[in-house]
Amino acid sequence: MLTGTGTVVRITPDEVHLSDPDNYEIINCVGTKFAKSSPFYDSFGIGYSTFSSGPNDIHRIRRGMLNPFFSRQTVLSLESIVHSKADKLINLLNTKLPKHQAVDLHHAFRAISVDVITDYAFGHCYNLLDTEDLGLDFFAMVQGIGPTMWIFQQWPSLRTFALSLPSALVKAMSKPLKQVLNLQAHCLKQVLTVKADMGAGRKSERQSIFEVLLSPQHEGYVVPTPDQIKDEAYSILAAAADTTGNAMTVAAYHVVKNPDMYKKLTAELKAAFPSPDVPLDYLVLEKLPYLTGVVKEGLRLAREVPKPGVTFNGYTVPAGYFVSMSSWIMHQREDYFPDSSKFDPERWFDPKEVRHMDKAFVPFSKGTRGCVGINLAYCELYVTLGTLFRKFKNLKGNELTAEDLVYLDYFSSYHPISATKFHVTA
Repeated sequence: MLTGTGTVVRITPDEVHLSDPDNYEIINCVGTKFAKSSPFYDSFGIGYSTFSSGPNDIHRIRRGMLNPFFSRQTVLSLESIVHSKADKLINLLNTKLPKHQAVDLHHAFRAISVDVITDYAFGHCYNLLDTEDLGLDFFAMVQGIGPTMWIFQQWPSLRTFALSLPSALVKAMSKPLKQVLNLQAHCLKQVLTVKADMGAGRKSERQSIFEVLLSPQHEGYVVPTPDQIKDEAYSILAAAADTTGNAMTVAAYHVVKNPDMYKKLTAELKAAFPSPDVPLDYLVLEKLPYLTGVVKEGLRLAREVPKPGVTFNGYTVPAGYFVSMSSWIMHQREDYFPDSSKFDPERWFDPKEVRHMDKAFVPFSKGTRGCVGINLAYCELYVTLGTLFRKFKNLKGNELTAEDLVYLDYFSSYHPISATKFHVTA
């Protein structure tokens, strides 16, 4: 069902889609009364996670436990983790490029994302960057499980039925689902190990997210069971698996394919870091205007209504209806991003224009429901892209067609398995 055009579109009998950035501020502001849509978020099957928390009061308590762990201060103190993964990428390029071997940056960037989050949050790195195929099987799992989200959203009873089946039967029916169950079992094993260590008084060298969640520090917080913490761990991992890596792929592809852009970026990085052999400090990187434009363009191109109801752009939406908004649609609005399909780092140079564009720039959402990992993601983007283009001034990229750059929308964005992936050579 589709009624209306433009900024307010009725897409189902009880759901309205909005595209005006002013409405985004209303829905996602701090203290919002808009709760998450249960049918939508229940479809992920991770009901205990902060991400899937429906009531705002429950979300606030759970999010309060995570915020310090992902704060800017904590990220800066652990910046070395990101540098270690970026250095692995550089070593991979230095090993393969002299042999005239292409490097798969599509999967390498995604491997960095997984290795960073598992090292940073779990205290146990998955080391996908060390594998020959850069974790190809892992990302096939992530993409393979994606379509089930839309199915379970429309038919919640099917999700309940699927999750009630014996794990052996589920694993026989679907390889991606089998991999997900194995991964969740691995997360659960990690939680149980950490809980046992805490009970025995054994302290880890660096606190993991599991230790944070097992420690009652906030009023109203109830320490979850290990099985519930598994939901949080899987949510954090899934959120990192294809998002930041995808933004780095988009950014690097456009830089490599545009000699003028490439030249400007490397010149800026060389001026800021005259020696290519020193670590690139994130606090310096984030102040570089051209690199910032590249990062933001990579990000740009890559709830239930409370009583008594609400009005959007002159249309009254009754209480109990669902409202949704798409970051992709907002990022394509010509009134905020002229020539919106163009990758243009320089659009972010004018402070006045930046203030205007920021209203519609929502790669991490906004408000109390915004992405908890935003600080880590930005650190990862700046350090990885900055290091890559400070070290290599003449990378060549393979040709990709428009079809290769198309995304499949499974809440997160995935390139079709059959699409040609972004590779570079010297």
